[in-house]
Amino acid sequence: MTSTIELISPVDGRVYAERRYCDATQIEQALATAAAAQAQWKRRPLNERAALCSAAVDAMLAMKAEIVPELAWQMGRPVRFGAGELRGFEERARHMIAIAPEALAALEPTPVAGFRRHIKREPLGTVLVVAPWNYPYLTAVNTIIPALMAGNSVILKHASQTLLVGERFTEAMRRAHLPEGVFQNLLLDHGQTAAIIASGRVQQVNFTGSVDAGKAMESAAAGGFLGMGLELGGKDPAYVRADAHLEHAVENLVDGSFFNSGQSCCAVERIYVDEKIYPAFVERFVALTGQYVLGNPLDEATTLGPLVTPNAAEFVRGQIADALSKGARALIDPQAFPADAPGSAYLAPQVLVDVTHQMSVMREESFGPVVGILPVTSDDEAIALMNDSEFGLSASIWTQDLAAAEHLGNEIDTGTVFMNRCDYLDPALAWTGVKHSGRGVTLSRLGYEHLTRAKSFHLRHEI
Repeated sequence: MTSTIELISPVDGRVYAERRYCDATQIEQALATAAAAQAQWKRRPLNERAALCSAAVDAMLAMKAEIVPELAWQMGRPVRFGAGELRGFEERARHMIAIAPEALAALEPTPVAGFRRHIKREPLGTVLVVAPWNYPYLTAVNTIIPALMAGNSVILKHASQTLLVGERFTEAMRRAHLPEGVFQNLLLDHGQTAAIIASGRVQQVNFTGSVDAGKAMESAAAGGFLGMGLELGGKDPAYVRADAHLEHAVENLVDGSFFNSGQSCCAVERIYVDEKIYPAFVERFVALTGQYVLGNPLDEATTLGPLVTPNAAEFVRGQIADALSKGARALIDPQAFPADAPGSAYLAPQVLVDVTHQMSVMREESFGPVVGILPVTSDDEAIALMNDSEFGLSASIWTQDLAAAEHLGNEIDTGTVFMNRCDYLDPALAWTGVKHSGRGVTLSRLGYEHLTRAKSFHLRHEI
């Protein structure tokens, strides 16, 4: 293992930042400090924890001018969209702080004479957050703020591609005057991360990333009896019924497919459209896709930045080539996007038709700006195709019939059902997945249940 990590910017392929990995002594000190700090932190009144966490949110937002271009340099998101992630960061953090008193309140069963009985929510201890690069503030805050609110200490291991995000979290916590050791950011390689998970020194791991990495996390945790929250990606489908508001569906599904260059676990990657409106839907979808501007994410005119690495772009190019070799048709001419260059991280958006579920692009997570669109003849066919996947993170139904959407939603194997919107996390609702999309819950009051344990009090006071 090398002692340093280089952050290679997708903007120009140069080293944007370089840092040293933690050594064994630093890791040991961090784990010991986290445990000691948590023993005191959990005793702080909830309103004090809320005030400190709120101050940390304020401090993070105060750094917006520096954060937005940093995001572009680190992972390629255009600067015109960078502030949106911080708005989502604030929405989730504020919500989880606001609901903490109710979510963490003791549960009291029906009174019984002579007894006092209640169930408390106790913090778990130290929570390890392993965060990804694609939405580096949003995904991390899903756990960090509620974990702290619940009385846990937090160790953040951020993706190497967005290592500066961990430093921003550290600075926000410092400015907010959180007690030393309650929050720590560590630069770790895969082996060090696995060793921490296996050490017995952390009580919960919340990870967002690939299926293979999730399996590695579970392997490291085997026999340790610690909690695991895993969000492992998706191949999210959309179904556009004949009664859908066509322009609304097109506008939102284009955005849901290509925002962040498709690099979202809940991006729309496959669309099923009622055959009666299929031609009109495809025509409008292609026309709107053609309006994207692919280029340098530091340019305000850019609406589609590079993928995170050239290798990520090559994977998507390979999926497109595979689909074309099996009979699919590409409706977007890459030459209309001059920045698209084979071997680079810059990749034009692509819309594929005549696709089948025998193609990788309709089965394997793309994590890039490509979507397949397929006509269907009925609700039943659409549901069968939507469920024909090893993933189940979110799915969207586009219709003006609320009852139909609820009925169809009950039949879809997914963690979240959307109607007439997509690619959004409502902090009041549980964010969860089924099948290879993972397990566990973040956000909502249910998210607090995965960051605490139940402790029952059965007190007989009359003898």
